[in-house]
Amino acid sequence: MNLNRLWVVLLALFGAGPALASDNLHMISHPLAITAVVLFVVAYGFVIAEEFIHMRKSKPVILGAGIIWVLVAIVAGEVEGGREMLDHAVDHNVNEYAALFLFLLTAMIYINALTERNVFEKLRSVLVKKGFSFRALFWITGWLAFFISPVADNLTTALLMGAVVLAVGADNPRFVSLSFVNIVIAANAGGAFSPFGDITTLMVWQSDKAEFFDFFSLFLPAVVNFVVPAFIMNFAVPKVTPAPIEEEVSMRRGARRICVLFLCTIATAVCFEQFLHLPPFLGMMTGLSYLLLFSYYIKITQYSEEGPAEFNIFNKVARAEWDTLLFFFGVIFCVGGLGTLGYLAEVSIIMYEGWGATTANIIVGVLSALVDNIPVMFAVLTMSPEMDLNQWLLVTLTAGVGGSLLSVGSAAGVALMGQSKGLYTFFSHLKWSWAIALGYIASIACHMALSGMF
Repeated sequence: MNLNRLWVVLLALFGAGPALASDNLHMISHPLAITAVVLFVVAYGFVIAEEFIHMRKSKPVILGAGIIWVLVAIVAGEVEGGREMLDHAVDHNVNEYAALFLFLLTAMIYINALTERNVFEKLRSVLVKKGFSFRALFWITGWLAFFISPVADNLTTALLMGAVVLAVGADNPRFVSLSFVNIVIAANAGGAFSPFGDITTLMVWQSDKAEFFDFFSLFLPAVVNFVVPAFIMNFAVPKVTPAPIEEEVSMRRGARRICVLFLCTIATAVCFEQFLHLPPFLGMMTGLSYLLLFSYYIKITQYSEEGPAEFNIFNKVARAEWDTLLFFFGVIFCVGGLGTLGYLAEVSIIMYEGWGATTANIIVGVLSALVDNIPVMFAVLTMSPEMDLNQWLLVTLTAGVGGSLLSVGSAAGVALMGQSKGLYTFFSHLKWSWAIALGYIASIACHMALSGMF
């Protein structure tokens, strides 16, 4: 293997990918191009270490993106037609990020509005009052995480279910640890069969690699991915029934109507894409207007009935996950800059032509546990290898559920490690990675059997 290929393989292992598949600078051996790869690896190292150094993950990748594009611009100046390629690459990445940003911003505003109206707190209070046994709660929180994450993001879902587990079982570390592992698996699996359940599925949908309803063929593989390790871990859950906790929470005015508006917004995005062939983010932004108008209605009616209103939709904008949104910017532009230098074609040849699509897509899922599924999936999408629908659904599945193999492989796992205060750790999750791997393999086999890929 020559030096060029060695760098390409290293780049693939770190989940990087380019912005353009065929129109690139072809300068992967240039010293500045190699420097750009090293910068990306260093920046992403800080992201992986976020739990320990307590530096927001957006900061290193945004800085890395800026420096990488400086290097790309210098290299482009040495190539005939490089300036035109540079302009085209920047425009491409801006379009990719803008579509993702606007879609996610609307979803985050709705989730924050529902949180402010006590929708999730009401669900939590109902569960902790029922007096379920630990085993019952293990399955209830798992299934709820599985079915909530296709609508809400896996981070919000995991934190909500984690709060339920801690409320009833904080004095039983074994129960908390097992339940948190189960919640991470369920939240990631649930997001894999919904076009907007995970960033990776959203990216695949917006890239027109699969239609909206195509994703639901991943439902059974996702169920298998969750149920197999959950069934194994179930036998280790303590046979204890804690005393019920009396806790009353009331939803605030308009909560149910906002739930309906959120569903209408999702329906609008789907209709825009399915029937009008407009990008989904445009439907989501249209749906945001529903919430804006409803917030005005609450304001004017609440003022006349109860005094000045407190519901301000722009407060929900301020509370959006800005670190996450800026992190996506950094990742897309880091990866896009490396791709513009020419790494895409080589990575695509090594992985998809050399290893074969099925093997490459299974490895993508393992990589998403080591790094993050966002840069890994963005790499695959921008490579745009020649694959049929079943293979695109396979990589959607593996990238979505592969992060469950390690606690640091998904936002849900990282968040629960912080929420648990030491009751759920990297090693307590690692203890069950073998069972999660069985679920990962079984879900792949299920998809391949259902789609006739065997």
